[in-house]
Amino acid sequence: MSKRSDLWLKLMQAVANIETELGKVLQTGHGLGLSEYRALEVLARSSDSELRMQELAAHLSLNQSSVSRLVERLERGGLTIRDLCPDDKRGVYTVLTDKGRARLESAQSDYEKALDTTLKEYGCEELLVARFIKAA
Repeated sequence: MSKRSDLWLKLMQAVANIETELGKVLQTGHGLGLSEYRALEVLARSSDSELRMQELAAHLSLNQSSVSRLVERLERGGLTIRDLCPDDKRGVYTVLTDKGRARLESAQSDYEKALDTTLKEYGCEELLVARFIKAA
């Protein structure tokens, strides 16, 4: 196996471990799964706090059935609602509710702390700073 393959495998393992830790923090402290948190975050950043289901799926790298189940869970919790597109009745939007925004805001500091901690723990912080943060 090449050195590049070894490094890639280590990076993938670090990402998986970081995501597991983030998921635990969010679930324990806020009753949110990692995908749910990310969906709320993407919706909060979007125009009018809404996205078509296909757009949300693309942002989260999920297929249509997975994003439908995710949105259903968020709706059951009152964190989002679905709305029909006024121009195209086939188009369905997912809209962030006030309750969803409040849940996201309450979870953000715990998410950020856990992210900082786990990035350092798995040696990924320097990689992010060197590659992505300086470029932004």
